[in-house]
Amino acid sequence: MDVEQSESGSEPKSAMHTWRYRHHFTYKADQGKNIIVQCNLCLPRVNLLSTSKTSTSNLKKHLDRTHLGCDARPDARRGRRREEQNGEESSHCQLKKLKAEIISKCMTQAKTDDLIFNFIVEDCQSFYVLEQPGFRKLITGLTEGLKAMDRVTLFTKVDQGFSAMRDELMEKLAGVQYVCTTADIWTAHGRSFFGMTCHWIDPASLERKSAALGFARLQGRITYDAIAGRIHEIHVAHNIESKVQTTITDNGSPFVSVFKEFALDTSENEDDIGVYENVSVVLEGESEQDVLLFLPTVQRCASHTLQLIVGEDFWQAVSQGPMCQLHYSAMAKVCAIWSKCHHLHVGLDAAEEIGKMALVVPAIICWNVEYCAVQKVMSLTERELTELCARLEVPRLQPEEMAFLKEYVTVFHPLAFALELFQAEQKCYLGLVIPTLLSLKNKLSEQKDSANYLGDVINAVVVAIDVRFQELFSSTEARIATATTPQFRLWWMGASEREDMCALLATEASQMDPTNMVEVNTSRRLSTIESEDDFFSYGSVKPAAQIQQRGVTEEVRKYVEGSGKSLDCLQDFPRVKQLFLKYNTTLPSAAPVQRLFSQKGNLVTSQRNFLTDDYFERIQLLRYNRNVCTSATQ
Repeated sequence: MDVEQSESGSEPKSAMHTWRYRHHFTYKADQGKNIIVQCNLCLPRVNLLSTSKTSTSNLKKHLDRTHLGCDARPDARRGRRREEQNGEESSHCQLKKLKAEIISKCMTQAKTDDLIFNFIVEDCQSFYVLEQPGFRKLITGLTEGLKAMDRVTLFTKVDQGFSAMRDELMEKLAGVQYVCTTADIWTAHGRSFFGMTCHWIDPASLERKSAALGFARLQGRITYDAIAGRIHEIHVAHNIESKVQTTITDNGSPFVSVFKEFALDTSENEDDIGVYENVSVVLEGESEQDVLLFLPTVQRCASHTLQLIVGEDFWQAVSQGPMCQLHYSAMAKVCAIWSKCHHLHVGLDAAEEIGKMALVVPAIICWNVEYCAVQKVMSLTERELTELCARLEVPRLQPEEMAFLKEYVTVFHPLAFALELFQAEQKCYLGLVIPTLLSLKNKLSEQKDSANYLGDVINAVVVAIDVRFQELFSSTEARIATATTPQFRLWWMGASEREDMCALLATEASQMDPTNMVEVNTSRRLSTIESEDDFFSYGSVKPAAQIQQRGVTEEVRKYVEGSGKSLDCLQDFPRVKQLFLKYNTTLPSAAPVQRLFSQKGNLVTSQRNFLTDDYFERIQLLRYNRNVCTSATQ
C-alpha cells in the first residue's frame, strides 16, 4: 500500500499521525508496509521500533510494557489532573466548612449585638435602622445566619452599658484629687440641653483625661438659678463637689449671673456660701426648705473671650477708623465668592480648576473659620483671583482691596494661632494662657510699624486683650499654673518678680508635701546622736518645719533654674508636680463641652422623638465616654 507523503515531505502519513501517543515517537525510516520509529521515552538509550503504517498496536504494547505509569504519558497526566481536580474540590469544601466553623465560634449572637450597639452609639445612628430589611439582611449575610437585635434588646443594652460606664467613671473619679468641669447650653428645634464634662490629669503619665457627666434636657424657662441647680446636682451625683477646682463656661449672661450669685468667694468667710432651693423645687415650682448650694469658682473661656475681642472690639475699631469703607468693600466681594461657591457647584469646580485647590467656605459664624477662608482666597495669585471672579460673575477685587486683605491675613495670623491653641484639649493647660496672650501682644505690636491699613486696629486689639484678660493676668492661680509648666517656668516674668514667685511657689508647695521628707530628715538627724553633748544641745538643731521649708525652697530653686520643657521633668520635683496637678487641671477653654454637641445635626430628628430625655442623655454620655471607659464600648 502506497503511503502518502506528509506536508513536511520527510515523513509519510500513517495511523500514527492520528494516534494520541504520536508525540512520544520520532519517524526514522520507511520499510514498505512498516515504518521505523524511535521511542522518545527511552532516551538517552536508542530504541528503534517497527510498526505497521495502518496500526499502532506494537507501539501501544511497548508503552504498556516499558513505560507503564510514566508521568509523561498523556493518560497518566489526565488521571493526575482528575485527581488534582477532585482534591481541589475536596479542599475547597473543607475550607468552606472550616470557615463556617470559625465564624460560628467567633461571631456569637452576643458579640454581634455588641457590635451593633457600638455602631448605633458611636455614630449616633437612629434606632429605626434595626428595623430596616436591608440592615437585617446585611447582618445575616455577614454572620452566617445570626440575626440583628431588635429595639427592645437595644434599650436593655443601653441600660446595662450606662450602668457599667457610670460605675467605672465613679471609680476613676474617686482616685483623682483635682478635677475641673466645663458647662454649656445648646438649643435646637425648640429643645434645650445642658451639657457638662469633667477633666483631670493622670498623676502617673501626666496625660489629660476627659469624661462627660451630663447631657440633661432643660424644660421651661432657662434661668440662672436653674442652671446653678443643675451644676450642683451633677457635682454631687458624681461625688466631686470638693474636688472641682474651677468650672469653665463661656461669657454668656446666664453663666455670669450663676457664678456671680452662687460661686464661693475665697476672700470671704465660709458662712457666706449661697443658699438655694433644691433643683426639683425649681423645676416643679414647689416650696421646700432651703438647702446649701455650693459652686466652685468660674474660669472664663479664653477662646470665647478672644472671639469677643474680634467680634466686638475689632469691628468697633474698624468701623471708626479710616479703613472702614475699604474693609467692608473687600469683605463684601470675598463673601460674594463664598456665596457662589456655597450655592453653586460650578463655583467650587471653578476654584478647583483655577487654583488647583478646594476653596474653604465658612459655614460657621466663627472668626477663626472666616480667617482661614480669607487666607485660602488670598493664597491665589492676582491672575487666578481675577479669572475666578470672572467665572463666578462677581465684582473683581481691586489692587488696594487685595493689598488690604493680604495685610489682614498677615497681621492677624498670630490671633488665629492663639485661638487654635486655646481650643486644644490634650496639651492645653491654664498655664498656657498668660504666655500665649503675652506673645500675641508682642507679635501684634511688631506688625504695627509695618502695617499700612490696620495700625489703629492693632492698637485696639492689644488694649482689648489687656482689659478683657485683666482678671486673668492678676490671678494668683493662673500665675502659679504658668510657673509650674516646664515649658514656661519663670521666663515670661520680669526679673523683679521672679523672687516673689519663687517664694510663693515654696509656700504653696510646703502646704501639700507629697513625700515623707520630714520623717526621713528626722531619722537621719536622730541617727547622728552619739554623745551627751549631742543630746543636750539647745537651739543647734533646727525644727522639722524649718528643715522641710529649706528642702522645699531648694527643690523650687532647682526647678526654676532647669531648662527642660517636657512634662516628664516634673517627676524629679514631686512638690512642683503636685502644684502642677492642682493648678493646671483647669482647662483654658470650654471647647470640650462644645464637642459634646458636635453631632448636634444628628441628635434631634423626627426618628428620635420617641426617645425619652433619660435615654437620650444616656446615649450621648456613652458616645462621649467610650474613650475613657471601656465598659462604654461593651
